[in-house]
Amino acid sequence: MRYLPLTDADRGAMLASIGVPSIDALFRDVPAPARRDGLVDLPRAMGELEVERALGRLAARNLGAGSVPSFLGAGAYRHHVPASVDHLIQRGEFMTSYTPYQPEVTQGTLQYLFEFQTQVALITGMEVANASLYDGASACAEAVMMANRLTRRRKAVLSGALHPHYRATTATHARFTGFELVETPAQPMGDEALVPLIDDKTACVVVQNPDCFGRVHDFTALAEACHAKGALLVVVVTEIVSLGAIVPPGQMGADIVAAEGQSIGNALNFGGPHVGLFATRERFVRQMPGRLVGQTVDAEGRRGWVLTLSTREQHIRREKATSNICTNAGLCALAFTIHLALLGEAGFVRLARLNHARACALADRLALVPGVAVLNDRFFNEFTLRLDRPAAPVVEALAERGVLGGVPLARLFPDRPDLAPLLLVAATEMNTDEDIESFAATLTEVLS
Repeated sequence: MRYLPLTDADRGAMLASIGVPSIDALFRDVPAPARRDGLVDLPRAMGELEVERALGRLAARNLGAGSVPSFLGAGAYRHHVPASVDHLIQRGEFMTSYTPYQPEVTQGTLQYLFEFQTQVALITGMEVANASLYDGASACAEAVMMANRLTRRRKAVLSGALHPHYRATTATHARFTGFELVETPAQPMGDEALVPLIDDKTACVVVQNPDCFGRVHDFTALAEACHAKGALLVVVVTEIVSLGAIVPPGQMGADIVAAEGQSIGNALNFGGPHVGLFATRERFVRQMPGRLVGQTVDAEGRRGWVLTLSTREQHIRREKATSNICTNAGLCALAFTIHLALLGEAGFVRLARLNHARACALADRLALVPGVAVLNDRFFNEFTLRLDRPAAPVVEALAERGVLGGVPLARLFPDRPDLAPLLLVAATEMNTDEDIESFAATLTEVLS
């Protein structure tokens, strides 16, 4: 019964109750040009079995990353998620749990969020982390706005090697909250000259590590340059597994870390949901967006957890809110926590090393393909290739032959025709020697 629409009598009773003559009258405040005239171009009503069959046919047209050799990355990575993670997060108390406003009945939720925060702080090398944000891109925008508040300045310098989706999300926030962005052009090779752009009006510099082209950086000197001018350094991490192998942002002097946690515990799922990670220095905690769970003791001295800081809308002081983030990606954060706990420190490091080894094997093999050059001299599990022709048609041809061969950089940078021959490829622990050989052989065929 829950799938059946309301009857005409039901609709009439509802309209009469609220005092309007028709459904169209409910939309009278929407300008006529913004309203759709006529029905949506969709099939008419079908039975449940018919709908399942129709949707099944549509789904079969997708080429899933788990069904063929896949070397996709660019901010979303395919990793193995233990079956125990999915089993545990689907327990009823996790699937139905709500915001932990009442600590006496949500100790379990508060505890796992506390553990999540501890994990994020440890792997990023920072002092404090929040109870998650929506995704890495919104975390990046929040980091810039936090830097604006802390420095009382309104200019942010964005690296050209920052993921374009993160740049676009930050630009949207800049448009509506009124701060200035200075964006440098993307440079697939060579280091950026960011230090000369830092002045007395700069709130922060935003960089990514590994960057959008797969390069690994040491931002220690940049952090020092930022601090000399009273600015903050924001480091973005789109592949969180990399922190098992490379120096964490906190050790480089980062003031804020905004990251995407999808790689741990969360499958690709055709684009989401993801989980935003956010960490900072303890002295900045009052301006951190989102929530902070703290550890305490109850009246009888027993260990417990509470919502120590909830800065999202200040509940009764919204004009002083630090963020418009209204919730956290709780279930995805739980999946992250369970997976990372299962790995442990040694397992996390081993996973990172395995990813790097797979990428090295892929780079060595693809470098032997005629018409292909590996641009990176340093990378974690992702790197950039230069092909002897535009990359986008090559990727389409690879897909037709059953290989997901990476992301054309022209797709991420549509206004940069000079990047058309560049292809971003990633390898994880999921890629076998057979996958690598299949990619190389198919790419040779397509380029011949």
